[in-house]
Amino acid sequence: MTTVDRPATGPVELRPVDVDSFRGLLRRQASTVTVVTTPGLRGDRLRPTLPPAGFTATSFTAVSLDPPLVSVCLGRASSSWPTVAHAEHVAVHLLASGQQEIAQIFATSGVDRFTAHPGWTTGPFRVPLIGDALAVLLCRVVRRIDAGDHTVVFGEPLALGAGEDGDPLPHHRGRYATTLEDWPESW
Repeated sequence: MTTVDRPATGPVELRPVDVDSFRGLLRRQASTVTVVTTPGLRGDRLRPTLPPAGFTATSFTAVSLDPPLVSVCLGRASSSWPTVAHAEHVAVHLLASGQQEIAQIFATSGVDRFTAHPGWTTGPFRVPLIGDALAVLLCRVVRRIDAGDHTVVFGEPLALGAGEDGDPLPHHRGRYATTLEDWPESW
């Protein structure tokens, strides 16, 4: 164990990092819930036919403004990984407050997520697009980098769509949360 003195707050205990401790720490970071979708892939002699894929992600990040680049992370053990591993295009949907059911459907293993949530349409490049999201980025996959048991997928936004302005669906401490509607006047 190591301790570090912090002014005004006292010492902080630093412990070795294990999976459970790391997961617990990450639960303290609030993030906007996103759903990432990609079209199915037609098979050929070298690869099998793959169904459309979609998954709930809290690891969406803007990487660069010039050129515009974003990233999402996906575990390679995920049922969506085989399709995402070969996808040329993905759509990143920032979910709105009140879309917990969509987030839960796309986070559930062992279900046909597109049948369970019929509120989607086929967009450019056959990418499934979820309706009523706060925002949608249609991206061309430009790079994949393995990082531990996940892969970071980098996308170049080709088009964006914005739904009605509203509050995002945040995820914090392992559950969906709400945002503060109006700031107090004393701020």
